[in-house]
Amino acid sequence: MTVTAVLAVLASYLLGSVPAATWVTRARGVDIRRVGSGNSGATNVLRSLGKGPALAVAAFDIAKGAVAVLLARALGLEEPWAAACGVAAVVGHNFSPFLGFRGGKGVATSFGTIAALDPLVGASAFVLAIFTMWLTRFVSAGSVLGAAAAIVLVAVLGRAPWQVAVISGLALMLIFLHRENIARLHAGSERRLGEKAEPVRPPLN
Repeated sequence: MTVTAVLAVLASYLLGSVPAATWVTRARGVDIRRVGSGNSGATNVLRSLGKGPALAVAAFDIAKGAVAVLLARALGLEEPWAAACGVAAVVGHNFSPFLGFRGGKGVATSFGTIAALDPLVGASAFVLAIFTMWLTRFVSAGSVLGAAAAIVLVAVLGRAPWQVAVISGLALMLIFLHRENIARLHAGSERRLGEKAEPVRPPLN
């Protein structure tokens, strides 16, 4: 069982590392790493290619986290191991070997993992995040507030210690990876939803 669990975690990391945003944009003649934020995620795809490709990337990235958890369960692994698989998928997305151990900020994949582990926490955080994005037009603000809400909810609902640790850890990693966005929000220079990305960044090798 331990060997199965370790292999499942490794497989989840590889699944998470699949850079859907990079491959989708490359097929359209765009290097996502050279436009906007340079992140391989759905928000940057939205700014560079529009809603259709962005929705496809977001759905795939969400699925990576959820499938990792569901795969572990299908293999008969206990819930902490299922959580470890979800975390591995998020780490794979954020630090993909296909992109020189760079990637996105893990918003969609973290949501997929959290929703699979605890649907109530995941759905509540998602609703708050979407409402904040709609109200402010800042994807980063919605992402950070959704992550903060997940931390509060998993603690208030009295979930198992391992579940509190995993969900809080994912949320804190997401917030940390948004530290530059938080600084821009404070400075009033953060891009709003719908603004086009500018090809001003050098290649990320």
